[in-house]
Amino acid sequence: MTRLSALMRAAGCALAALALVALSPVPAASQTSAKVTIVVFGFPSLGAFMPPVIKAKKMDAAHGLDIEFVERPPDAYTTQFNSGEFKVGGSAAVLTVGLADARGVKVKYLFNLFDFWGTVVTSRPEIKTLKDLEGKQLAAAGSTTNFVMFEFFAKKIDVDVSKVQVVNTAPPGLVGYALADRADAIQLWEPAYTLLKTKKPDIRMIDTGINKTWKSFAGGERIPYLGVAAHDDWIAANQALIPKLYATYKEAGEFIAKNPEEAAALIAPKSTPEDRAALVSLIKANDRLGMSVVPAGEVAKQIDAVYKAGVDVGYFKTMPSNDTIYSKPMK
Repeated sequence: MTRLSALMRAAGCALAALALVALSPVPAASQTSAKVTIVVFGFPSLGAFMPPVIKAKKMDAAHGLDIEFVERPPDAYTTQFNSGEFKVGGSAAVLTVGLADARGVKVKYLFNLFDFWGTVVTSRPEIKTLKDLEGKQLAAAGSTTNFVMFEFFAKKIDVDVSKVQVVNTAPPGLVGYALADRADAIQLWEPAYTLLKTKKPDIRMIDTGINKTWKSFAGGERIPYLGVAAHDDWIAANQALIPKLYATYKEAGEFIAKNPEEAAALIAPKSTPEDRAALVSLIKANDRLGMSVVPAGEVAKQIDAVYKAGVDVGYFKTMPSNDTIYSKPMK
């Protein structure tokens, strides 16, 4: 073999190797993930329940996404989501989506994460029923839709909420109010209730008549409450990402249900062993947590009932549009 032919053969081998590299599939890890920024409430709140699991287990990357979760308190969340500063919201209560529609903001509820549960707790022996709150102080996150739903249920059992002195605070402050006994009662929900009970076991829950009232009002028991919503313009530009976003949250929900101990450590890394044990019990029971990741279209009838509750309590003047319920398939 001449020197020239040897060089030509080497060059041919090099070109063949390059061709094989070009034709080989690119590893998934090296592919560019689609960036999605999602605004959520801070811990302890349901909107902050799944994000740490998603990021720690890289579930977003597994579905071709790179999600950035940004925490905001309720007032700022509503303002910045409705203004379009954030196009996707991960602490999207059904009533918040309906209110945005009433204000001319075009958004849709994409999928549900948690069904509704809320309660009122007290350490005061003289407060035995919700009616006893009239003329008393109630600490609550008044800007949240959990509080609006409390107003609805209170009204249905003849409580005049206008006679209750509401002390407004952000969700993280509710547990502190209860521990310090700074108000006659506190309106809160999970996981704050469970964390509070570990620190103050003798605090009492007041019956709010949720199940009986809702069955009479809506003909069923399920109350879609909190999920993921997005602006219509974002949806139009990112249709392909929505099933991936749903799959990411669906995987997170399944992981939390199957691995409550590991999930609790991720959700509340700075908590005490007692708090984590309480979270594990909450996840296993799921009766108050209400974790249920389903497409909005599958619970459209129940969402409509929540909208009717909003009208009933004066949160809406008219029924929100059915266009606020995303109905396209998630697969």
